[in-house]
Amino acid sequence: MNQDTASTDTVVFTLDGQPMVAQPGETIFKAAQRHGVEIPHLCHQDGLRSDGNCRACVVEIEGERSLAPSCCRSPSAGMVVQSRSARAVKSQQMVLEMLLADLPDTGYKHNAAGASQPHGELSDWAARMDVQVRPALRALQRETPAADLSHPAMAVHLDACIQCNRCVRACREIQVNDVIGYARRGAHSHISFDLNDPMGLSSCVACGECVQACPTGALMPKSHIGAQTVDREVDSVCPFCGVGCLVTYKVKGNTIVAVEGRDGPANQSRLCVKGRFGFDYAHSPQRLTKPLVRKPGVPKDPASLQQLKRDSSDWSAVFREASWEEALALAAGPLKALRDTHGAKSLAGFGSAKGSNEEAYLFQKLVRTGFGSNNVDHCTRLCHASSVAAMLEGVGSGAVTNQVKDVAHSELILVIGCNPSANHPVAATWIKNAAKAGARVVLADPRRTDLSRHAWRSLQFNADTDVALINALIHTIIEEGLADQDFLTRRASNFAALAEAVKPYSPEAMAPICGIDAGTVREVARAYAQARGAMILWGMGVSQHIHGTDNVRCLIALATVAGQIGKPGSGLHPLRGQNNVQGASDAGLIPMMYPNYQQVDDPAAQAWFEHFWGQPLDPERGYTVVEIMHKTQAPDNDPHKVRGMYIMGENPAMSDPDLNHARAALAALEHLVVQDIFMTETAWLADVVLPASAWPEKTGSVSNTDRMVQLGQQAIVPPGEARADLWILQQMAAGLGLQWDYRGDYHGVASVYEEMRQAMQASIGGITWERLQRESSVTYPCHDASDPGQATVFQDQVATPDGRVHLVPARLIHADERPDADYPFVLITGRQLEHWHTGSMTRRSQVLDALEPVAMVSLCGADLQALGLEPGAVLTVRSRRGQVVLRVRQDDGTPRGTVFMPFAYHEAAANLLTNAALDPFGLIPEVKYCAVALSAGGSLG
Repeated sequence: MNQDTASTDTVVFTLDGQPMVAQPGETIFKAAQRHGVEIPHLCHQDGLRSDGNCRACVVEIEGERSLAPSCCRSPSAGMVVQSRSARAVKSQQMVLEMLLADLPDTGYKHNAAGASQPHGELSDWAARMDVQVRPALRALQRETPAADLSHPAMAVHLDACIQCNRCVRACREIQVNDVIGYARRGAHSHISFDLNDPMGLSSCVACGECVQACPTGALMPKSHIGAQTVDREVDSVCPFCGVGCLVTYKVKGNTIVAVEGRDGPANQSRLCVKGRFGFDYAHSPQRLTKPLVRKPGVPKDPASLQQLKRDSSDWSAVFREASWEEALALAAGPLKALRDTHGAKSLAGFGSAKGSNEEAYLFQKLVRTGFGSNNVDHCTRLCHASSVAAMLEGVGSGAVTNQVKDVAHSELILVIGCNPSANHPVAATWIKNAAKAGARVVLADPRRTDLSRHAWRSLQFNADTDVALINALIHTIIEEGLADQDFLTRRASNFAALAEAVKPYSPEAMAPICGIDAGTVREVARAYAQARGAMILWGMGVSQHIHGTDNVRCLIALATVAGQIGKPGSGLHPLRGQNNVQGASDAGLIPMMYPNYQQVDDPAAQAWFEHFWGQPLDPERGYTVVEIMHKTQAPDNDPHKVRGMYIMGENPAMSDPDLNHARAALAALEHLVVQDIFMTETAWLADVVLPASAWPEKTGSVSNTDRMVQLGQQAIVPPGEARADLWILQQMAAGLGLQWDYRGDYHGVASVYEEMRQAMQASIGGITWERLQRESSVTYPCHDASDPGQATVFQDQVATPDGRVHLVPARLIHADERPDADYPFVLITGRQLEHWHTGSMTRRSQVLDALEPVAMVSLCGADLQALGLEPGAVLTVRSRRGQVVLRVRQDDGTPRGTVFMPFAYHEAAANLLTNAALDPFGLIPEVKYCAVALSAGGSLG
């Protein structure tokens, strides 16, 4: 229906003498805005609940004595409204003048035009309404509050606060962090943090939603105060987790000075601390700016990595600078020689989930056509490979069935094996919003995390007992007659075998194993089965086990027996960790599949790609990340020994399990080429290091956890002689004898994308480069130009050959390594809010490093007391593979007998301890569980 056409659901009223049509539930303000009529406003912001407390938007309504705030008032049929009457304008001007009179002469927030608007939106509206502050009002100016500069990222200048309440609503209602409130009353009231604490000492998580909401600069990023105006704004995508928040870079010269959230479908302008304040890694003085070549005779000594990292800018003892011409010849030439001498299996490549889809596509194409094998992989092998294996087997697709925001339609949300408040903070806001709206959140995790504050039930089960817990839920649904028999009959296979397999897994039998009492298990099972919509979201706490594939098989079975697939607010969602791990996998950066998950050992798929790329292809599956590490140390007479590698944007010397083994494997290579933006732990072991581009320095697409293909635009140029990754890839391909010809802006990114789209017609066929430029974000599967994309899939059938869910029963098996008398504690590893992945980017961000500067290990208070330790004490954590020394933090959400460590700190690398035992299906290592011993003291690295 045309927005200006009345219907039975709309309201016709008059505004400023013109007929207006208001949509159902629309306010006068929103209807006016939609029709191009601007009304002054300060406390109103799109996306926030209207509060009506500033009174700048008042209008005159015929027949009413008082002026009404248009942002809170809905029109009625026949209502006559004046926004520009003398009375309304006088009141609007008075509000603006009184607010402006209280503010200091020097402001903190300027628009892109410069210093003419020192108080942001207030100054802007005052200028537009021709408001001049009278001296008499200036004389009544309030006492200037002291500035609060205690936070590393944000400045608090309450002398610029107009108490519009936007920051309070942003903190409490959007991000649901509940940090900002009001202190005192009347003329002495002011916003406060927690119990009137300094911002830097409060429980603030630095999401920055408040600074984005603040209209006057009372809350501001420290990097963007006052005269720090910008030259341009560039739209892009956040380069961190898989949520895929759209952002706008504010750029001055060649420097990003601030980031704001953009109204994208995944984030609706929301960001977290990394997305908002972690951008300055691109400007780090430790950026690689020239190609480097290892000096002759300098050994690759893994034992020296920690010492070298203490001054990562001092590479001169190990490397020398080279021209690009020389470096490319020394990079590609030896790889080609190894291939020609020892065969295609002697080479392997690790691509990146931190780059673009186009880079991932070109990298896997280079390995397959230039190296001649399928020995190509990336970090998905270490995070969600088991999830993908189980989902391909069960539902025919490794991607999510429903998008995160669909939790708004859920009655129950099961969050298992993940900590979205830390790892996917914006996704967590949608879960918290749903909880506030009445959805029941069930948090299932060995650790009690921040989301437990919003949970209906917290299932703090014993680590390593996922199958016991989930099978008990399935058992209850079947035993109590709650299974969706119609769904099972029409859309699933092998249900009888599943029902038989879970008979021994009653909640009563599993309670001693998983640690959750039977009554609670049954209560949760009933709520899940009876919900109109119930969604499951999980993370690497589910996938990174030797039974990770079984864990996900159980989750698929749980959703299927309850009929919770293919409808709003339901389905299966493995939360992706890195910004493009979904897109990199889709583009074929995995050893057993071409783009779009076409099996490399399928003759039809092989023939299609041989014709498409014009090159013969290897019909055998390649080696995974972990297998490649073993193959580098194979005997010289092994025809599949890996002798040379090309690594782009990955850091296996920090991310692989059992790092001592992984680092020794990298050092054993005859030739290693590393393409990166920093001298990572992996780069120290390279023969040639190629300086690459950071995400804000490139144009390309990425695909987020919601199956949204999204476009990032180049905002700044790389430093020194660093080059775009797409350019480097094409130069390496030429050195290997490939004849590529990608032309156009940004090194042919559009032509690469269009080639990739042809290879992935079944998923992104309807998303042309022109459409992506126009819309910024399009969900797949998207089959043609008119297809808006399918946010919810499997509404009629799943993607298996017969269209039915293939149920696979799972039995209880234990971790490869369990606690004993020598190693009595369980180690759980993961990420933390302020740092991401191996820390190569976030630890070079000044704000993020200031917030979490040192490695910490978390123990509960009872274990600290038993060990005779206080928080902050030094602790040595030792496994059968290595040891690290770090400081201890008290976290009573960590259960007794368990320790938690982030893996972002090179000086205390958690993966020196972890176990490389593999899940037999996903070939993913068990980095979420191993046995460790603790001892007080030690020498900090």
